[in-house]
Amino acid sequence: MKKILTLVLPLIALLGGAFAGDMLRSDAAPTGADHADDAAHAESPPKDKPADHAKDDHGEAAKTAAAVFSFPGQFFVPLARNGDMGAMMILTLSLETTEDQLQMLQTREHRLRDALLRQLLIAANTGAFDGNYTTEARLLPLRESLLTAAAPIGDDKISAVLIEAIARQGG
Repeated sequence: MKKILTLVLPLIALLGGAFAGDMLRSDAAPTGADHADDAAHAESPPKDKPADHAKDDHGEAAKTAAAVFSFPGQFFVPLARNGDMGAMMILTLSLETTEDQLQMLQTREHRLRDALLRQLLIAANTGAFDGNYTTEARLLPLRESLLTAAAPIGDDKISAVLIEAIARQGG
């Protein structure tokens, strides 16, 4: 009897969990009427603006749309103290810009990477990654200094430096 229960009980729990997940998923999916209401609200222009501002013009509107330039690789920053490399910071960075500037940033990727890495090395040598480096009080000045370093290379078309991932490896 114990052998049967040890086989049947997990099976019942699995089926119950699958059934509950299916019930929750079907409740979260929008119904046809809800979807139609959302589409109607999305297509109608705001009442306080004229209709000619709401037209779908892919020319200028698409060029000024926000876009993100992601570097294909991570940034590795050594943390050296007293001539000994005790740890390594690994960061994944992206730049927030406009859609029409992505091509320009791709052509200047190596210069951008050099400027950002130079600024990250300065930050590492001044103690930016010591202690609790993930607090907003520590990350805000780092983001600002990275933006200041990248802005001239990006013709001041970079609006923000995004830190997508940050990790410390070693000591």
